Amino acid sequence: AMERLHKSCRRLIWLNPLLRFDGFQPRAGGIRALLPHVDEFRPAHNLTSLIDLAELLARPARRHEEGISEWLHMMH
Repeated sequence: AMERLHKSCRRLIWLNPLLRFDGFQPRAGGIRALLPHVDEFRPAHNLTSLIDLAELLARPARRHEEGISEWLHMMH
């Protein structure tokens, strides 16, 4: 389902309020399953994170690996 969703859009941005915590790691199976299919993995817990999201949406889409490389590295 995530692969099909990713193929149906220019970029897939996944918002997670847990990213506000230092040391968060994508350990849950659901997050680990979706990360290979998202282009950006971003926090969404306060006004600053929403402003950052608005700025991201105003820029051209980045390649998948540039937006989530840090998170994919944590999975290995």
